Amino acid sequence: MSVSATASVRPDVNATGCPSRLVLEHVTSRWGVLVLAALRERTHRFSELRRTIGGVSEKMLAQTLRTLERDGFVHRDAHPVIPPRVDYSLTGLGREAAEQVWALARWSERRLDAVQEARRAYDGARSS
Repeated sequence: MSVSATASVRPDVNATGCPSRLVLEHVTSRWGVLVLAALRERTHRFSELRRTIGGVSEKMLAQTLRTLERDGFVHRDAHPVIPPRVDYSLTGLGREAAEQVWALARWSERRLDAVQEARRAYDGARSS
């Protein structure tokens, strides 16, 4: 669909080809959620983000930041100094998205015991 074709169609995440699916994918990806959550608190430099988000490779972090910047969630501020300094922060839209995924992340932490119990029950029933 072209941009003009989608402008008159109401977004529906359940519809095949709806652009909102890609936005949802970017925001809820493994690294997208963690980047948005980390930037909720304050601006970070690339190396700070990498330390904060355990297990993310340099390549995946760079790719995630680029994607979130393109979607309008992250602001990249490159300072003309030696050595180069780049700061990342949330835009207004990014802050809105971050609050949504943060709530889901916190819920998953709070309900982890219930999920693990459900998994044990499921696995136990399957192995019997």
